Amino acid sequence: MEITYRCSFKTFSFTLILLLWLSHFDQAAQSFTNFIFGDSLVDAGNNNYLFTLSKADSSPYGIDFGPSNGQPTGRFTNGRTISDIVGEGLGAKSAPSPYLEPNSEANTIHNGINYASGAAGIFDDTGLLFIGRVPLREQVSYFEKSRKHMVRMIGEYGTKEVLKKAMFTITIGSNDILNYIQPSIPFFSQDKLPIDVLQDSMVFHLTTHLKRLHQLGARKFVVVGVGPLGCIPFARALNLIPAGKCSDQVNQIVRGYNTKLRRSLMTLNSELRSEDHNTTFVYANSYDLFLKLVLNYRQFGLENADKPCCGGYFPPFACFKGPNQNSSQAACEDRSKFVFWDAYHPTEAANLIVAKALLDGDQTVVTPFNIRYLNNL
Repeated sequence: MEITYRCSFKTFSFTLILLLWLSHFDQAAQSFTNFIFGDSLVDAGNNNYLFTLSKADSSPYGIDFGPSNGQPTGRFTNGRTISDIVGEGLGAKSAPSPYLEPNSEANTIHNGINYASGAAGIFDDTGLLFIGRVPLREQVSYFEKSRKHMVRMIGEYGTKEVLKKAMFTITIGSNDILNYIQPSIPFFSQDKLPIDVLQDSMVFHLTTHLKRLHQLGARKFVVVGVGPLGCIPFARALNLIPAGKCSDQVNQIVRGYNTKLRRSLMTLNSELRSEDHNTTFVYANSYDLFLKLVLNYRQFGLENADKPCCGGYFPPFACFKGPNQNSSQAACEDRSKFVFWDAYHPTEAANLIVAKALLDGDQTVVTPFNIRYLNNL
């Protein structure tokens, strides 16, 4: 009788431990896990921990960001980024923590991690004048370290299962093109590549990093094309473009790059899905989405698609707190009516419109299907 009792107790203990582990793994599998790579459009605070000129850690940045009660978090806008809004739309309880934030690994399995960095580009030397930034190559290396942490927590099999269901969002390329179009600076400039060589090189390097992420276990990719940079206040001021117009010269560079990127993603879908049917690359057509918003802003309930809400239309384009430290006099009063927050970045209002389209739009917006469909695969 005593032997039977001991055996039953051991069996019960083992079963309990197994159930607890499976419960932990099941929660991880059911939660929305998003690994975010990119630049200032999706940076959630990594640059706060760098010595850099590209920072958004002071007011009025974040003035409308609810989770921080209006305090700056390092997001380069007045509120939520597109990644924040998409995550909420898919049921995320909180946004992924910046990788460089202390103890960020704690929620890796359930939430994912944000590796994005303001001023970063596809090329390693993009954003060099800003000093500190985390290029895409290094962001992928950071993910590799996060993956090792996951293996220590739930093992190799558990890690592969989580990554198979997780989203990998890549929003990058804008800074590579902005660096290309801005005037050369003595002692820092290099001979500029022909435009087609620039585009091909960007696509080649980005594709290389995407393949590396796939080797590390990523299966669901959302790759965001570059938006109409010729319409942002910085590029329009640089090219002396009048109000209501965009620089077609700049936008032509962007369109050429996006076309080549989309073709490359179609090739990756064909090649890598033959190896693993779980692999899917979704192309997010942010160019057409944002151009439509800029040209038809009143149809979306906005009132200004010309000037930035915060900071100047001309150099130095600075967005900072006004002289009265209890108010943000540098920012416009009604941020919900502006397309641009500063000379480079959209407002939360604009991000909300674009994010909703990416979540539930048709194939003119996201192809081969929208982000919600991808998440449910």
